[in-house]
Amino acid sequence: MPDFDVRLRTLHPKQAAIAASTAKRKVCKAGRRGGKTTVAADIAVNAFLSGKRILYGVPTMEQVERFWYECCRALADPIEAGVLYKNESRHVIGYPSIKAQLQTEDGLMDVGEARIRGKTCYNADTLRGDYADELILDEYQLMKKDAWNLVGAPMLLDNNGNATFIYTTVRGEVHAKELYERAGNDKTGRWARFVFTSMDNPHLSREALEEIAEDMTDLAYRMEILGEDIGDDPRALWNREIIEHVTEFPPLLRVVVGVDPPGSEEGAECGIVVVGVGQIFKEVHAYVLGDYSVRGSPETWASAVVAAYHLHSADRVVAEVNHGGDMVASVIRSVESGIPFKEVRASRGKAVRAEPVVARYEGKRNPRTVHHVGVHQVLEDQMCGWVPGESRFSPDRVDALVWAVTDLIIKQRKQAKAGWVV
Repeated sequence: MPDFDVRLRTLHPKQAAIAASTAKRKVCKAGRRGGKTTVAADIAVNAFLSGKRILYGVPTMEQVERFWYECCRALADPIEAGVLYKNESRHVIGYPSIKAQLQTEDGLMDVGEARIRGKTCYNADTLRGDYADELILDEYQLMKKDAWNLVGAPMLLDNNGNATFIYTTVRGEVHAKELYERAGNDKTGRWARFVFTSMDNPHLSREALEEIAEDMTDLAYRMEILGEDIGDDPRALWNREIIEHVTEFPPLLRVVVGVDPPGSEEGAECGIVVVGVGQIFKEVHAYVLGDYSVRGSPETWASAVVAAYHLHSADRVVAEVNHGGDMVASVIRSVESGIPFKEVRASRGKAVRAEPVVARYEGKRNPRTVHHVGVHQVLEDQMCGWVPGESRFSPDRVDALVWAVTDLIIKQRKQAKAGWVV
C-alpha cells in the first residue's frame, strides 16, 4: 500500500495499555464515555493494516455506527484513493482483490482476506456465519454468554486468533465479570484485564462529569462512572441467571400495563411495566416489553401510564388500588377517559404475590415462561436487589411487573387449567 495518513485518535494512557498488550484475550472494564469505541477502533485498524481479519460485534446498530465512523475516519485516505473499498450497508472495509499484497520489511504479504467488519450480535446465532483473526465484542455485558462460548472461541481456533471483550459493569454475577476475574487469575500471560473510568478520558469535561454525578445515586456512580462491579444480594427472590433476554417473540395475544402507584408521598416512584403474552405451541409465554416507571406528581405518572398503554397498543391497565382507591383510576382517566382499567388489591404480602411469578422465571418444575425483550436495567437491578422483609426501599417496579404477569398468566391459568383462554 502506498503511504497514506491513518487518522487514528491519540489514546490516553489507559487505552494505550490495552492496545499495546500482546495478550491473546483482553478483558476491558470501563466507565461510560471512557473511550471504549476509540480503543476498539484502534485495535481493529492496526490489526487490519497488518493483514488481519477483524470482526467487531456489539448488540445494537447504533453502537456499530460509532465504531464504523471511527474506522472510516482513520482509513479515509486509502478509501478515497481506491486502495481500499468500503461497503456501507455491510459495514465492511477491505481490499478490492483477494490477491492483494502489501510490501513489508519481510517481503510481500498476502492481505486479500484482511478486512474490518462491524455487525450486531447478541447471542451465538447472531454471531455465526463469519470468522476472524481478531474478534472484538463490545458492550459484552449485554450479550448472551453463548456468543463467546459457542461461536466466538471456536471461531479463533484455526488461527489462534485474538479476542477483546469490552464492557461496562451491571449488577450481578454476569459473564463479563466472570471473564474479568478469570483474566485477573491468569498466570500464563494469555489473558489480561484492564479497567479505566470515565475520569481517565481527558477529553471529557470535568465540569460536566461533576454535574452528572450530582444527579446520580452512589450505586449508579460507582458502576457507570468508576466501572466497579457491584454484586446482587443472594437473598433476593430473583437472580441474573433466571432472567432470560430475547430479541424475538411470537404475535402477542394480550398486552397489559402493570401499575404500582406511589403512596401518599409526593414525587415517589410509580412502577409502570408493560407485559404481553404470546403462545408457543401449547404453552403461553409472557414477555416484558418495557419499564416506564417514573417519579412525579399523580398527573406525571398517569400520563406515563397512558403513553405506555398507547405505545404498546395495550389491552388494559392493571393497577393496585390499596393506597389510592378510586383515585388511581380517576387520575389515569383524567388524562384519557375511557381507558380500559382493572383494579387489583393486595390481600397478601409482596413476597407471597411474587413467588408464583419467580417460578415462571426459574423454569424448574415447569418450562420457563417469562422473558425480557431486551435489557431493562433498573427493573432488573431492583428484582435482584430486593430482599423481602429486609430491603428498606419499596420495590415499585417489581410490584408492577408482578401485577402484570399475574393478570396475564397466573390468574388465567387458575381460571382455565384446561387451556389458554384469551
